[in-house]
Parts: sequence; structure tokens; C-alpha cells
Amino acid sequence: MRISVQLFVALCTLVCLSCKKQKPSSQPENAPQYRMAAGGKVYGGTYAYAELQPLTTLDPAQLIENVSQHAAHQLYDLLIDLDPYTLSPVPELAERWEISEDGLLYTFTLRDSVFFHNDRCFPQGIGRKLTAADVKYSFERICDPTTNTKGFWVFRDKVVGATEFYEDRRLARAENRPPKVLGVRGFEVLDDRRFRIRLIKPFAPFLMTLASAFCYIIPREAVSYYGVNFTRHPVGTGPFMLDEFAPNFLKLKRNPRYWQKDSHGNSLPYLQNIILYFSRPASVQLEQLERGEILELNQLPADLRQKVLPNGTLAANYQDRFSYFATPSLSVQFCGMNCALAPFNDSRVRQAFSLALDRESISLSVLQSRQYAATRGLVPPVLTLYEAIKEQNPTKPAKDKAKSARFIELEPFDPTKARELLASAGYPDGKGFPLLPLYYDSTNSRNRLLAESIRALLKQHLNVEIQPTPLPWSEHLKVCESGRAAFFLLGWVADYPEPENFLNLLYGKFVPADTSAVSYPNMQRYCNPAFDALFEQALATQNDSLRYRLYAEAERLALNDAPLLLLIYDRDEKLLAKAVQDYPLNAMDRRDLKYVWLNYPTSPTAER
Repeated sequence: MRISVQLFVALCTLVCLSCKKQKPSSQPENAPQYRMAAGGKVYGGTYAYAELQPLTTLDPAQLIENVSQHAAHQLYDLLIDLDPYTLSPVPELAERWEISEDGLLYTFTLRDSVFFHNDRCFPQGIGRKLTAADVKYSFERICDPTTNTKGFWVFRDKVVGATEFYEDRRLARAENRPPKVLGVRGFEVLDDRRFRIRLIKPFAPFLMTLASAFCYIIPREAVSYYGVNFTRHPVGTGPFMLDEFAPNFLKLKRNPRYWQKDSHGNSLPYLQNIILYFSRPASVQLEQLERGEILELNQLPADLRQKVLPNGTLAANYQDRFSYFATPSLSVQFCGMNCALAPFNDSRVRQAFSLALDRESISLSVLQSRQYAATRGLVPPVLTLYEAIKEQNPTKPAKDKAKSARFIELEPFDPTKARELLASAGYPDGKGFPLLPLYYDSTNSRNRLLAESIRALLKQHLNVEIQPTPLPWSEHLKVCESGRAAFFLLGWVADYPEPENFLNLLYGKFVPADTSAVSYPNMQRYCNPAFDALFEQALATQNDSLRYRLYAEAERLALNDAPLLLLIYDRDEKLLAKAVQDYPLNAMDRRDLKYVWLNYPTSPTAER
């Protein structure tokens, strides 16, 4: 039967939480919730979901947490986005770009008639047109330490004048003087619609880095108007706008002036509202999902798996209402070992720890097969070309079956060799080894299971004492990046699909000379000139196959030093309500909700 085009009035809205916490405001009772769109799709409805951790900021310069990035992606746009299915670069605010033959100049032409959200930071509250000056302003904020930027590494030592600008701003603040360097020389506004970036030297993955969350485009007026409160008053050009930021939820509303259309000519987005509940335990989220208060559940913990996914398949009582998806993720969980602090300034200790961990045991028993053991290197085995190169081992003689067939593979679990290495480092049978806290983020129950498993394995095989130490996420991150932690549990989710984004965790030039200064993203403070040289050679190599081979050589070299205790690779798991349509699934859990629409029994498409 053909799809009916009759419009319906919503019979109900999503039920809000029945608790004493502040609740999102509901729509007026007589407001139409749904209307037809071309191609059988539907406008309207509220998409609600929840997160384990708090929402700490919506300032692009500070976006390093998944919760904040997921929300920000609905509010802002980038020059270059990633296709929500293939993760290949696609135009967004830049309708086209040109790269010079020498790889030093990137010239972007902006779309015409893109407007910022209507907001009181603008005259008469009407958002103005986007210009190239906004791109320059947004990118210079990433290079300004006074913004508490976490994304300077995107442009550091790559863009002409970026490091000079950063250092001058840092010294100006320390010396209480006005800055002398007024802008980044490599960011050039050619006219209202054209913007150019000038690199110091070729950097092959540069275009891809512009798809990272730090590079969202914002207006100067919003930062000037809201000041330090800009973190809670986002203004962008994205498909959704801020409606309400409460202590326990974020509510967004549809941007009626959004520039993008779908293949049928429908103006995006389809949804009327998005509600994000944050700091919600997984058990509470599951209850919300069952009651219809949220439409999506992520990161199903081990203690709920038997109820929801007995024998790895969706339980019968869930199958009529929900769909289950599992997607291999560009994400790795690891323990960082601070190479600037004893005992981890000795590579033998780090190697002993690595050999003493049975990763298969952790993956199978503790995490019940939701993840798989991280034995194939720091970069998860998701990037097809890189994984193919890592599968090759030119050093393996044809008749040498003892050597791994892979170019990159961690040494297998070997507690005997681990004890020998620890003894050679001066700790026979663990004697004299200091009691070490293992810091971890307390908001995720999986982290506690991982920490306890690591503690037990290191005690069993090396006779060393580890003390799992939970901290709130914000405090945990500060302890790790400040260098105060010797041993810490973290994860890394790709900012963009390039091995370089993971290998940055080991790049020595990101480590400050001051051991008390923030070191991000290389929180291990690992420094190896040989790794750095190979890595830099790769970054200047335009040919993908050759560049990936150099990445692999650098990764292999660093992993022999064991600066990281690799644990597991993730697979993103989701339970989605059956009403949810066209939800893009990808290896980065990049949530493009502008494409999502709802097909409820009360919506027009439900009548067939």
C-alpha cells in the first residue's frame, strides 16, 4: 500500500523522567508533532538519549570528551565533515577546496547563505551570515591558551605562525602584558567567502584533521557576549540550537534556517527536539529505554548483558520494540604508564606489565566478549588499508614459523618472561616495588572491572600491589595530563579515521619540558627520537600506502618500548527504539542526528 500523506496531530509526547530533578519543558498540547516530508520521511518528534558521564562543556576549543562531542556535533558545523557511513571527507561549510601542488596551501570556498543561530548575542537576536573571518577567529581560539584549549595539537608546528601565536599568548598571560602577536599568519581571509591555510611543511592528513571536534566554527559575538559562560551558551550554524541547559539535561530545538537539504529536497533536520540526559547510570538508562523516555542505549555494561543480550542475541521481550547494533569501533582502552616517573621510566618494568596481562582473559571473562583483546597494536583493526599493511611482515623468513605473520602484534601473554624482566629491573618477585594507585574514571562501571582485573593479574603474575583509585572524570583527566599519575586507565576514540590520530599519543614533541605542565595528548610523556623521526616522515608523505607503511614502522618501534598497556578494542553497541529511522552507524560513533527521523504509530508513515 502506498504511504499515506495525511497529517496527524501527536497523541502524546515522550514521557519525561518521573523524578524530582528538573525536567525538560514539554511542547504546547495542541502543537502538531509530525508532518510529512518528501520521500516518505517525517518531520517532528523528540529524540531523547542519555549518557553515563556529565556534560562538561560545549566550547569547541575544549571538546575532548565523548558526551560533549556528541552534543556539540548537533550544534555546530565544520569546514570539512566526515561522511556518516564511510567516514571519508565531505564538504560541509566549505563547498569546495583546493590544495597546492606543494601541499602547503589549502584554500576553502565557503557556502553562500549560511547563517548563525538566532541568539541574543546578535543585534535584534537575528543570527548573521557566516564569513571567512569566523573561520579565522574559530581556528585562532584553538591556538590560544587563554581559552583552555585542548586542540592546539591540531595546528601546532603545522600552520605558519600557530606556535608563535600560542607561545606569545602564554607568555603574555604569565607576564601580565598585552600580547605582541595579534594573529596566526598562516590563517588568511581572502574575502568573505574564501579562507586559506598556509602550512610550514606538507602534512598529508591535514584535511582530515579539520574534521575534528575542535574545528567547529563559532561567531566572535557569542564568546564576547557570554564570556566564560560560553561553555553553556553555544551558538553555531548547526542543525539544532540551544533551548535549555539544565543541571541534569540539555534540550536542543530544530534550527529552522539550517542550510542543508536531503536528496529529496527536504530541509534538514527532521527532528523537532533533542534531549540529552547526562550522568545517568546504565541501569537507569535501561529503565528509561523500557519506559519510552529515551530512544537509544549505548555501552551496555556487563551486569546487564545477560538480561538484554542472553547468548549474544537480543532477548525475546525486547525484539518487538528495539533493534540491536554492534559496530567495530575506532577506539582503544589502555593503561598509560608515565615514562617520566619511576618505576615506569624503566622500559623493562613497562614490558613486564604488558607480558603479565592475559588480554584474552580480560576480554572474554570480564567484558563478556563485548570488546576484543588489543593485541594488534595501538591503532584498532578497523582502517582497512592500514590493517592490510600491518598484516604484512617483511622481516619474517619464509621458513620461520616462530615469527608472527603480522608486522605489528604484541608479544603474547608470558608471565615467566614478565617476572624475568621485572627482576632485571631490580624487583625480583616484586620485592621493593612501590604500591601504585591505578587511577580510573568512576562514572563507568566497566572501568572498575578493568582496574580490578589488572590488579589481580599483576598480583598473581608479578607479585606487585596495585590500588585501583576511582576519580570523577574531570579530576581524573587533570591528574593524568598534569603528570601526577604514574599509572592510569584511559581510552582514546578517533577524532578522524587516520592512524596519525592514535600515534599522536606517543609523539615526543607533544611532551613539555616542564614535567608539571600539561602533556596532551601524550599523557604517557613517552619520548623516542627514532619514533618521532619515522612519524614525521610519514606525515610528510602524500602517498597513502607509503605513509601507512611508515606509520606501521613507527608504531612497531614504540610498542617494543611498551609505553602503553593496551587492553581492549571497543565495539559500539546500541539499542535503538524501532521508531528510529536512518540512524547513521559508523566506527567513530559520530552521531549525525540531523538525518534521523521517527516513525511512530501516530506519525504519517505508520498508516500503510
